[in-house]
Amino acid sequence: MLLNYHSKFTLECGTDEAGRGCLAGPVTAAAVILPKDFKNTVLNDSKQLSEKNRFGLKPIIEQDALCFGVAHIFQEEIDSINILNASILAMHQSIEKLNPQPEYIIVDGNKFKPYNNVPFETIIKGDGKYISIAAASVLAKTYRDAYMDQIHEEFPMYNWKKNKGYPTKQHREAIKKYGITKYHRKSFRLLPDQLSLEL
Repeated sequence: MLLNYHSKFTLECGTDEAGRGCLAGPVTAAAVILPKDFKNTVLNDSKQLSEKNRFGLKPIIEQDALCFGVAHIFQEEIDSINILNASILAMHQSIEKLNPQPEYIIVDGNKFKPYNNVPFETIIKGDGKYISIAAASVLAKTYRDAYMDQIHEEFPMYNWKKNKGYPTKQHREAIKKYGITKYHRKSFRLLPDQLSLEL
């Protein structure tokens, strides 16, 4: 699938996050500025790609991008400021890492806060429409997945290697059986019946 650029600006940054609906681990955002001649027929919204394709695209994006940034906001801060604010903060932190800084920002979704007076636009399902958001979605997802694989080694009973912290039946059964870890988001509804969970 060949995606488009959005604006007339050369330094157009796409940003997206991964892990917003998870019960454990960080929310991770990426920001990417691609050169205007960048083309890739495989690149798409990361949710539409196989894991193999995502990890295959990661080094291509990192090598060919004018610049990219990735940021994790961890569970303690998510619990403190809520998931929406944490998602936007992760995007801001990933944009801060860009050099050069963007002239225009396009954001996947419908919520964002101004960043350093740079004009921006929120685009619902933007990761399936614009190439720089798709690239950001791939980096956010691959960096977060790699982190979840890493902490899986510490708590293998939750099977984060497979579910990446999302609320699968198996993940919820493990929470019921073993309780929660330091990586769980305590502000989230970890079990359908909160009364059965000792916090």
